[in-house]
Formats: sequence, structure tokens, C-alpha cells
Amino acid sequence: MELTISNLSKTYTNGRPLLGGPTESVQALKGVSLRIPRGMFGLLGPNGAGKSTLMRILATLQEPDSGNARLGELDVINQKEEVRKTLGYLPQEFGVYPKASAEELLDYFAIMKGIISRKARREVVESLLRQTNLWEVRRQKLGGYSGGMRQRFGVAVALLGNPRLLIVDEPTAGLDPAERVRFLNLLSELGENSVVILSTHIVEDVSELCTNMAIINKGEILLEAQPLRAVEALKGKIWRKLIQKQSLPQLEQEHQLISTKLLSGRTLVHVYSPEDPGQGFEAVAPDLEDVYFSTMGGFYGSGQRKQEQVL
Repeated sequence: MELTISNLSKTYTNGRPLLGGPTESVQALKGVSLRIPRGMFGLLGPNGAGKSTLMRILATLQEPDSGNARLGELDVINQKEEVRKTLGYLPQEFGVYPKASAEELLDYFAIMKGIISRKARREVVESLLRQTNLWEVRRQKLGGYSGGMRQRFGVAVALLGNPRLLIVDEPTAGLDPAERVRFLNLLSELGENSVVILSTHIVEDVSELCTNMAIINKGEILLEAQPLRAVEALKGKIWRKLIQKQSLPQLEQEHQLISTKLLSGRTLVHVYSPEDPGQGFEAVAPDLEDVYFSTMGGFYGSGQRKQEQVL
């Protein structure tokens, strides 16, 4: 099972024209193409990069202006009802009925999913609540759930019908560290049998979970790679130095600066350079955050999209 995305484009028109001028528009996706195999796939990008637009199109909630996507033999754009039968979707924000219990509401969603038999429904509901570690609080009202518990309930709903494609959009935003770890462990288990797309701006989520990834910005795919191989390609090219904050403007002019971080009252900078930049810089082992910022800065792969073999 594989999800293949080919040349998807989407443009939004923003409001009315000003003073008789042309109507403003934003191109959210610009010919996006990706090949996503079974397992965890991370889609990294800043807010407004086009991640949610792409996720809504793949979840059959929006039409692209052009392009296509296929899930195995299914045409995602033109066979929406068939795709929905094998799709699980956890959007960035979703509502729950606060006065309903997890058990009651999941049972209701199971009916909507077509699980009519009461016995089968009871078995599915129990299995999913146990899988998402919510069985002990199944009769508690959803209004009293923590953010992480609500996210896990959302996963339980998304898993109804054993989907072959699971889409989760910014799932760990706002979770405390313990809830985040529990949630990511759950997603990792799900990726063993399905195509799971994790859309996020949190680099750490992708580095811990995903065997394949892409970086998107301004509607374009800048990098498609395996995280470990992308990090390996930066070895010997990332350098760091502690500087005074007032030195930052000059350093930005002299070097390809990719990130800054405050450390003990000083500024720790990372720069991209294929050769030793001198001036007190020291080599540092790169990580996926360096890949992300190098790509966003246009330095990784000489500013061109770099696609690695994903096998």
C-alpha cells in the first residue's frame, strides 16, 4: 500500500479587490508531488506552509485546482466515498460533546462508520479504547479530559474501520511532555500496518518517529528524504559558535546562518559551510533541526529540491 501524490495545486482567493484592483490570491500548493510508503511519514513546515491544505485534500475534504493522488488503486480525488471507507483523519482542531463519555461517543461514531451489530460495535469500542489507553476512563465525560486524552480519543475515532491511510495534523501541539510521549508511541505502533502522515512544525516529532519525511514551505516541497540520510548528508557542514548578541548582524552578513539559540546569556549560532569557516567556529554533529533550517534557508542541496531514494 502506497500513497502517490502528483502535481497537486491549490489557490485561495482572499476577499474583495481593493480600490478596483485585482483580487488577491494565495497559492497554498504549487505542484506538490510525493511518494509515501506504509509507515510513519513526517510532513514538516512552518505555519502557513500548505500542510493543512494538503491534508484536507488527501482527507477528501477539499478539491485541488489540479493534480491527482492515488491510494493504492483508489483515486483520492475522484473516488472519495471509497477512500473514506479506508481513511482515518485527526484534524488539528476537532470538537467533542463535553457531556458525553468516550464510550458513548465512540459507539455513536462506530454506528456512523457502518458497524451496525451491537456485539461487533462493543468489541471494536473496547479494543480501541484499550489501544489508546482510555479504557479506565471510558465512562468519564469528555469535557473533563486533558488535551492529551482528547487527542488519543481523536485517534480512536480515526481508527474506526481499520484505515489504510491515517492523517494526523499537528497532533502534539499543546500537549505536556508526558502526554506527547504517550501519543507519539501510539502513532508509532499504528505506522506498522498503515500509511500514517504526521503533519507538524515540530522537528523533534519527525526525528523520533518517521522513517520518511518531506519539508514544505510556501506550498512547495523543498526536500523529500529519509531523516537519517538527510542528517548524514550534512556531516562536516554544520558549525557552531557562542557570540555576543550584538555581533549577530555582522555574522549574518559573513556566513550562511541557519539558527540561533540563547544560551547562558549569549547566543549560540549554527552556520552552514562545506568548509571550516574559521573565526572560532567548531564542527558539530548535525541533527534533523539543522536539516530543517538548512533547507528552509536554501542551503541544503544548494537550494534545489533534493529527493532521496525512499526504500
